[in-house]
Amino acid sequence: MYNNIFDTHSHYDDPQFDGDRDELLNSLPQKGIIGVVSCGCDPETTRFNAQLAEKYDYIYFAAGFHPENLEGLNADDLAMVEQYAKQKKCVAIGEIGLDYHWMASSKEVQKEFFAAQCELANKLDMPVIVHDREAHADTLEILKKYKPKGVLHCFSGSAETAKEIVKMGMYIGLNGVATFKNARKSIEAAKAIPIERLVLETDCPYLAPVPCRGKRNDSSFIPYIAERLGGELGISAQELLNITAQNAKRLYEL
Repeated sequence: MYNNIFDTHSHYDDPQFDGDRDELLNSLPQKGIIGVVSCGCDPETTRFNAQLAEKYDYIYFAAGFHPENLEGLNADDLAMVEQYAKQKKCVAIGEIGLDYHWMASSKEVQKEFFAAQCELANKLDMPVIVHDREAHADTLEILKKYKPKGVLHCFSGSAETAKEIVKMGMYIGLNGVATFKNARKSIEAAKAIPIERLVLETDCPYLAPVPCRGKRNDSSFIPYIAERLGGELGISAQELLNITAQNAKRLYEL
C-alpha cells in the first residue's frame, strides 16, 4: 500500500459526496492520505470547506471565487474571502482564474476578479490556486503582472508554458488527466519542469484516473497518477508520492 499521499486540489463540498462524505473522509488516512486541500469556488463552498477543515485534522481549505461562479458577486464580496483566508487552516486563495470554455461571466469580469484575488493573496502573503481553461495567454499576463506564489492546477498547457510558470516560482498540478490516452501534454509538462515544482491532485469528484475513469474520484486514486507519471519520469510511484508531498507542504507552507 502507498503512503505519504497529498491531494493538493479537491472539492469535497460537492453534492456527489453527500451520501457518504464522513465515511469516506474518515477512511482516507488509513489509505495513506496525509493531506488534502478542499477548494472554495464561491461563498457557500468556501464556508463548507472551512467547516470540513475544522472537523478533519488532515484537511485544509482554500478560499476564493472561481471564474464560473462570479454571477451576483461584486468587489465587496472579496472581504469575505479575506476573512476566511485569515483562518488557521486556510492555506491558499483559490480556486481563482479564467475559464474561456464555459464563459459563465465575460472575460473582463473574470480578469477583474482574478487580478483582485491575486492582489489579495499578495497582501496576505498567501499562495493562489489557479484555474486556467482555454485562457493561457491572459492567465500568464495576469500572473506576470501580479507575480503571486502558488500553483497552476489541472495544468493543460504546453511544456513551454509550464516552464514559464515555474520560472515565476509557481508549481504545476497534475491529476487523472495524466493517465488518459491523450495525455501527451501532461506528460511533456511533467518532464519539462524540475520535479520539485510538481504536485499531484484529484480535482475530485471529477477526472478520475484510468482505470477508474468515469467513476467518482477521491484522494485514494492518486497512486494511479503517481504510477503513470513515475513510469514516465523513471522513478517509483512511492518516490514520486514522497517528493510531491514535500512539494505540497512547501507550496502551502505547512
